[in-house]
Amino acid sequence: MRKARKQSGIPLIAKLAEVSIGTVDRALHGRPGISPQTLKRILKIARQIGYKANPAARALSTGRHVRIGICVPREIAYFYDELWDGIRDEADRYAGRGVEFLPLAVPELGRGEQSAFNKLLRSAVNGIVVTPGNPEAMTSLIDIAEQRGRRSSVVCIEPRLNGLIAGELMANFVGAGAKVAIVTGMLKTVDHSQKTEGFIASFRERSSGGEIVAVIEAHEHPDESFRKTMHLVESERDLAGIYVNTVNCLPVCRALSAAKCGDRVRLIATDLFRKMIPYFERGAIAASIHQQPYVQGQLAIRSLVEHLLHGAELARSQYLNPSIILRSNLHLFREANGVRSG
Repeated sequence: MRKARKQSGIPLIAKLAEVSIGTVDRALHGRPGISPQTLKRILKIARQIGYKANPAARALSTGRHVRIGICVPREIAYFYDELWDGIRDEADRYAGRGVEFLPLAVPELGRGEQSAFNKLLRSAVNGIVVTPGNPEAMTSLIDIAEQRGRRSSVVCIEPRLNGLIAGELMANFVGAGAKVAIVTGMLKTVDHSQKTEGFIASFRERSSGGEIVAVIEAHEHPDESFRKTMHLVESERDLAGIYVNTVNCLPVCRALSAAKCGDRVRLIATDLFRKMIPYFERGAIAASIHQQPYVQGQLAIRSLVEHLLHGAELARSQYLNPSIILRSNLHLFREANGVRSG
C-alpha cells in the first residue's frame, strides 16, 4: 500500500491556516483581497514551517511575463550613475521571474526622451521608468500611455522640500542680514525651479534681513558654472553663502577656491559623489541635500514590477525623505565608501 504523499509548501500552509491555496498565494505575494487577520496568520505559519517562495517557479507556472522599458539619462553621471545602479540592482532581483527589462538611455536630461519614450511604447512594453526633463513635452505622451490603461506614479525627493531644508540650513549658517545666491540648472526645469522657490521662501522667513542677491542659471555646464560663480563673488564682495541645487557643484567649489573666498562663503550642495569628499573634509562644502538616487531607482523598479506582476497598488506619488550630509555623517553614505567612484 502506497503512503500518502506528505504535504509541503503552499498546500501545507493552506491546510494549517484553514484557507484556500489561492488565499495563501495572495498573502505570500502581496496581492489584495485578503483580511489583515488572515494575512498575519498565513505569514506566521509560513515562517514557522520555514517556507520560502520560489518566484522563478511561480512565474513559469503562471505564465505571466511583463516587459518594462527604462528611459533614463546617462548625464549628469554623478547623479544618474547612482540612479542606474539602483535600477540594475533591483532588476537583478527579478531575474527569472518573468520580467524583461528594455533599457534605452538618453544622452542627458531633456534630450531625446520623447523619441525614446515613443520607441518603448511601440515595443509593446507593459510599463516605463522615465525621468522627464521636459515635463511639458512629456505630459502628452504620458497621457497617451495612461489612456491605454497604464497608471503613472512619481518617485522622487519632493523638490520644494529640498529647497526649504537648504534655506533653513543656510539661514542658520550665515546669520541675520547675510547675502546669499543660488546656482541652478534651468528654471524651466520643474525640479530646479521648485527647489529655488523653496529655498527663497525658507531663507527669507528664517533669516532676518537676509537677501538673495542672484539666481544663476548655469545650464549644468561646468565652464558656465565656473565663469558665472567667479563673476558673482567678484561683484558681491560680502557674499556669505551659495546654494547649488543641482549635482553640478564642483565648478562652484573651484571658483570659490580660485577667488580665495571658500573659507567665508558657506556652500550648500546637492547629493554626493567621491570628488566632493575633499571639499567636505576641508570645510569648503558645509552641507549637501541628498536625494537618494540609488533608492529612487530601486523603488521605481520595485513598485512597477510588483504592480504589473502581482497587482500591488501603484501610488500616485512616492516621496522620499531627503537626508542632510555634513562632514560628521559623511562616512555613512554609500557614495563615500567606494561603492561608486564618481
